Amino acid sequence: MLSYETIDTPDGPFTVVERDGAVAAAAWSADPTAVATRANLLGPEPGECASALDVRAYYAGDVDALADVPLDLAGTEFRRRVWDALRAIRAGQTRTYGALADALGSPGASRAVGAACGANPIALFVPCHRVTGADGSLTGFAWGVDLKSSLLERERSARVRDTA
Repeated sequence: MLSYETIDTPDGPFTVVERDGAVAAAAWSADPTAVATRANLLGPEPGECASALDVRAYYAGDVDALADVPLDLAGTEFRRRVWDALRAIRAGQTRTYGALADALGSPGASRAVGAACGANPIALFVPCHRVTGADGSLTGFAWGVDLKSSLLERERSARVRDTA
């Protein structure tokens, strides 16, 4: 069974869809059908999602709260490798598409890494917002560059508070 919960965040409504206690879809939207459809899922029902607590913790300043949340990811082997690599980027840090491609042993596959980021069905939990263009510019985020910037600033600010 698919259940969903929508959380009010400073960045707007964020909906998480879980299947058997694992996040299967997530996005900044109040429309659970659209969020589920992005992950090729149908029919989420309203209900409590354990990961909603983690989203609230993230927005309250615990930017590492999402690191160990169970995920139910479906995708090609390459996309799954990209998404795993994204989860390894520490909150507040960034990598370029090219650096990720190199780290995956696929030099020159920066566009394929970008496509995997664009197909990410579990936004925030798989932090594609931590990937930048070759020159460090904020590019290519399904929910807009302003939201990407907001997330990175939130994470960097939390890191500064952690070291103070």
